[in-house]
Amino acid sequence: MDFVVALWDTLNQDWPLIAILIKIVAILAPLMLCVAYYTYAERKIIGYMQIRIGPNRVGPRGWLQPIADAVKLMFKEIVLPSGANLFLFILAPVISIATALAAWAVFPFDAHLVLADVNAGLLYVLAIASMGVYGIIIGGWASNSKYALLGAMRSAAQVVAYEIAMGFALVGVIVAAGSLNLGEIIRAQEGGILHWFWLPLLPLFLIYYISGVAETNRAPFDVAEGESEIVAGFHVEYSGMLFSTYFLAEYANMLLISALTVVLFFGGWLSPFQGTPLQDWFSWVPGIAWLLAKTAFFAFTFLWLRATFPRYRYDQIMRLGWKVFIPITILWIVVVAAAVVYEAPMTSLGTWVGVVALVYLAGNWLAGMLRTR
Repeated sequence: MDFVVALWDTLNQDWPLIAILIKIVAILAPLMLCVAYYTYAERKIIGYMQIRIGPNRVGPRGWLQPIADAVKLMFKEIVLPSGANLFLFILAPVISIATALAAWAVFPFDAHLVLADVNAGLLYVLAIASMGVYGIIIGGWASNSKYALLGAMRSAAQVVAYEIAMGFALVGVIVAAGSLNLGEIIRAQEGGILHWFWLPLLPLFLIYYISGVAETNRAPFDVAEGESEIVAGFHVEYSGMLFSTYFLAEYANMLLISALTVVLFFGGWLSPFQGTPLQDWFSWVPGIAWLLAKTAFFAFTFLWLRATFPRYRYDQIMRLGWKVFIPITILWIVVVAAAVVYEAPMTSLGTWVGVVALVYLAGNWLAGMLRTR
């Protein structure tokens, strides 16, 4: 182990570019493997929810299905539409996958496990993620197809609407943490599960996660790709590896939204038993294990939502983004800012949020009971 540490220190000092490339590969290789097997997990989990088996033919229990899909897509012909702008047609999916992967450059996997620990990390993530909409717009326009262009316009309008709500939700996190650095945001949540931002910023957490589902064009917000809608949306003219690039970008974005939800609202690498008598029992668990476990839960929630809820109409989706989410986020930013100015602890704000939520749920239950009578 000492030899490995010494070798790594030598690389950092003498060949910093090689050290950076090794770190990039160490992040991207497991990430792409997770993306591939996330598609397998989706098919198996939704299959079990619908009392089906799911893929079970390629390899033991279907474990080699993602590899078979990748090989199949590699050998499929890439059809280039006549009249399409070939340069932009090929560039569009590259933009989508590049923005989905570049955001991981500032992601903190543990207290000292981050590629680029920049002070404006959250601003970088928001800027990079917002550029993904260009992959949608350019892909729809460059296809020289009215169906693809209409699908691109609808997807872009949806992404922009929920991007604003996500941005306002992040402002609340910045105000509460007092920093744009993702590591500092996690450290601001130290003290236990009740000190994490999910409780004092509960409305912002719900809006952020739902907006993330909408921004990735996932069910129940996938009207741009609905079977009863305009064919397959903006990527209707894509095939082969170009289509699979869009496909991988969607799943990479889902993992990114899940991981950012953990970092911003659920303590990142912090143990849920921190500040409790069980803290010493679980002190051996590394921080990255807690982060990956929390991320896996929210990634599972993406699949759960797809199997549970019916697809919304397009006007319902846009109304939810513009008329509901944005006003609520602005109101809660004011509440959080007032709590910070008057030095009220975040736990007390979380207590009030819990009380209001319980009163609301109790009122709904009582109203339902009265209606049934």
